[in-house]
Amino acid sequence: MACTTILIGKRASFDGSTIIARNEDSPNGQFEPKRMEVVLAADQPRTYTSVASHFSFELPANPLRYTSVPDAIEGHGIWAAAGFNERNVAMSATETITSNERVLGADPLVGYQPATGTEGEAGYVPARRGGLGEEDFVTVTLPYIASAREGVERLGALLEEYGTYEMNGIAFSDVDEIWWLETVGGHHWIARRVPDDAYVTMPNQLGIDWFDLDDAEGARREFMASADLRTWMAENHLDLTLDADGSTFNPREAFGSHSDADHVYNTPRAWYMQRCLNPSDGWDGEGAAFTPESDDIPWCRVPERKLTIEDVKYVLSAHYQGTPYDCYGWQGTPATRVAYRPIGINRNGQLAVLQLRPGVPEALSAVQWMAFGSNPFNALFPLFGNVDELPAYLCETTARVTSESFYWANRLIAVLADARFHENAAAVESYQQKMGALGHQILRETAASLADAAAEEVPAALAAANERMASALKDATERLLGQVLYTTSCGMSNGFSMSDNER
Repeated sequence: MACTTILIGKRASFDGSTIIARNEDSPNGQFEPKRMEVVLAADQPRTYTSVASHFSFELPANPLRYTSVPDAIEGHGIWAAAGFNERNVAMSATETITSNERVLGADPLVGYQPATGTEGEAGYVPARRGGLGEEDFVTVTLPYIASAREGVERLGALLEEYGTYEMNGIAFSDVDEIWWLETVGGHHWIARRVPDDAYVTMPNQLGIDWFDLDDAEGARREFMASADLRTWMAENHLDLTLDADGSTFNPREAFGSHSDADHVYNTPRAWYMQRCLNPSDGWDGEGAAFTPESDDIPWCRVPERKLTIEDVKYVLSAHYQGTPYDCYGWQGTPATRVAYRPIGINRNGQLAVLQLRPGVPEALSAVQWMAFGSNPFNALFPLFGNVDELPAYLCETTARVTSESFYWANRLIAVLADARFHENAAAVESYQQKMGALGHQILRETAASLADAAAEEVPAALAAANERMASALKDATERLLGQVLYTTSCGMSNGFSMSDNER
C-alpha cells in the first residue's frame, strides 16, 4: 500500500518518548475501511493462514495480547497495521518501498502462483504458495516479541524462511530503541537502529542510505541483516558503493530506485517533511541543498528542536502548505499545484502514532494516538494501549456507510470539507486542536489519578479514560459533520439568493 512513515528517537522527541508513526493509505481508486481491535492471547490463531499467499504455518503457543488496526471488511486478510503488545513493544507495518531490476533478478519476490492445467493430466503444474507480506506481518510477529530488537530478529527469520511477495519497510520500537527493517528481494533484509537524537522520514521508497556490514555481521549494535547479505551482494554485483575496507555502503543506491516516478510520488514527501522539521536548512530557490526531486535527501537527521505529537500529525497531514505545490493553495500555477503526491491524501485510511513514554508506570507507557480518514480533515487522539478492549465507537466499522461509525464520519467530513476547503478550514482546525488538547489532558489526569493506585485498579482506569476520549470524540465529530455539511450546502452550485419567507 502507499503510505508515509516518520520515526522519532527518544532524544529527538519532546518528552523522551520513542515515537513511530505511519499513514496507512489505500491504493489508487480504493478506500479500505479500518477499525481497531484488541487481540487477546486466547483469540490469537495457533495456525496462521495467509489469504494472499495461500499457505499456512504454525505460530508459537505463547502469544501476548496486542492492539491492532485491521481491515473492517473481512475476506482478504487481517492487515493488522499497527499496535502494541503487552510487553510495551510497538510495531507498524508496512511502508511499501521500491527496488530495482538487479535486486529482483538476484532474489525474486515469492508471489503466489495458481495451479495450471488439470490435476492428473499431462502438463499439470500445482499451485505454489507465496511469501509473507503486509497482510501478515503484524499478526505473526508482534504477539511474540519482548523488544524492538527481537521484532527485527523474528521477522528477519520469517523472511528468510518463507520469503515475501513485496518490498516493505517495517518499524519496531520499545521505550529505549527504534529499529527500521527493509526487505531486499524475496528473502533478504537489512535493519538499522534509528539514532536516538534523530528522526527518519520514509515515503514509498527504500530509505536507508548508510549501512555497516561489519556491525551487522558482528555485534549488531546499530545494524542487522540476513546472514548471507555480503556474499549475495558480491555474487550479484550489488555492492555499488562499498567502501575500500569492505564495511560500509549505501543500500539506497544498491537496492533502491531513482525513477522518474519517485520524483513525483516519493521524494517530494521526504523533502516537505524535512523542510518542516529543519526549516533553517534552506529548501527553496536556486541555492537549495535539496529540491522535491532530489535523490539524496537524508534518511535521518537531527531536528532543529524537539519534536512533538503535533509535529507528527502536521507532517503526515501535509499537502505542501506554503509552497507552490499546495493543492489547496494560491501560490504557483494550476500545474504546480498538482505536480506532487500529497502526504495527506484522500486515500488515507488510518494514522497510528505509537508513543512509548519513559518515566511513567509501565502500564501507562504505551499510548496509541489514532486518526481515521483523510488526515487534513481528521483529529489525532490518544488511547492507552494496555487494555483488554477498546471503545466500540472505534471498533465497529462495517461496510455500511453510516455517521454512527467513526471511520465513516471522518470520510464524510473530508469529502464535504474538501469541496469548500477554505470556508471549512476554521471549523476543522478547531476540532483538531480541541481533540488534541483533550487527549493530552486525559493522559495527564489519568496518570495523576493512578499515582497511588493498586495494580489491580489500573486496567479499569485506563479503559475508562479511553471511553472518556471516545465519547468526547463522538460528540465533537458529529458536530463537525453538521458544520461542514451546512457550509458546503450553502456553496452548492444550484443555490439561489432569492427565497420567500414561507415554508
